[in-house]
Amino acid sequence: MTVKKSERLIVKFITNQASQEEIEQLTEWLKQDENQIVFKDFVKTNYAIDTAMNNFDSTEVRKQLSERIRKENNAFYKRRFSSYYKYAAILIVALGGFYFYKNSDTVTKPKQNVVIPREDEIVLQLGNESQNLKLNEARNITDKNGNVIGRQEKDRLVYTKAYAEGALVYNTIRIPYGKKFEVQLSDGTLVHLNAGTSLRYPVQFVKNQNRQVYLLGEAYFEVEKDKEHPFNVNTQNINVEVLGTKFNVDTYSENSSTDVVLVEGKVSLYKDQKTKENQVYLKPGEKGSNERGQSKITKEQVNTEYYTAWVTGSLVFKNASFENIIKKLERRYNVTFINRNKALGKEIFNARFDNEPIEVVLKYFSDSYAIDYDIDRDKITIK
Repeated sequence: MTVKKSERLIVKFITNQASQEEIEQLTEWLKQDENQIVFKDFVKTNYAIDTAMNNFDSTEVRKQLSERIRKENNAFYKRRFSSYYKYAAILIVALGGFYFYKNSDTVTKPKQNVVIPREDEIVLQLGNESQNLKLNEARNITDKNGNVIGRQEKDRLVYTKAYAEGALVYNTIRIPYGKKFEVQLSDGTLVHLNAGTSLRYPVQFVKNQNRQVYLLGEAYFEVEKDKEHPFNVNTQNINVEVLGTKFNVDTYSENSSTDVVLVEGKVSLYKDQKTKENQVYLKPGEKGSNERGQSKITKEQVNTEYYTAWVTGSLVFKNASFENIIKKLERRYNVTFINRNKALGKEIFNARFDNEPIEVVLKYFSDSYAIDYDIDRDKITIK
């Protein structure tokens, strides 16, 4: 295991981000005496944790982990923050004398380098009423008359499949920084919503009318095919029309442009009212862009994976300025960056992170590019 990979696993363990497989990798790595020294030095340097390490028995750790996980029906992957400590304790005891400084709410007492993100709720607006959605819930969603219009299944809201006969009734869902969510519309279309995104959509679409939704932020659409009811995504800058396809729309208000990346199918882009002359058609693998305040829509060939990796939890930066990178990190982790190094903001970087805690991301930039920073709970200051 490389030094960077071992440090990444240690950080993920300490910050409650490690999976069962990663903890087992860590315990296997710690079978070597020299690795125990590396572990102790890294933890002591980076965290307010003291160690008095004795013999390490990785076989016993795996045995105890497996038994705990089996008894709790594989709840490891679904654990809440508090239940994590039971698993952490197994590894800690196995290390022998390894203990945390405790206070009322945390196992670790950070030394300025553990991020504590803000926690904001997903808000569903139903007419004049609003309600908060928690990601671990499963419950019915009802309208003002008590009629069931859909069901929340943890991180997905599924609406009842039907077309309405009368007037459209809209819901709006707002996703805060630090979270993602999915909405399955009444026609079967699945919408993946990124952090900091708002989507307005009908509870049921109306027969013989286009399917219209309104987006601010970023979303990946898997549109259900229906030739009789074209699907339209309306943004502040451009509109997207499709029959059935997969595509990503990035239209955050702070962006200089709105970008549409087509993965599968065919879409047309246009501004204002649609005419034969003002439509731009995209093929799979193409990105259509409209600079804010401009009328022209341009298109180019791209690697679509760079633009859709966020759906599966990855962050990909390709020729991205540090200024744009920290904007995305703010949305992803619900933190605030204060960049005091203005020259750094214009520097260009390439990087990829797969479901990593923000501590790992920061450490990568620190180790690879000598970027210095301070952490105060959810505020990260770049020096």
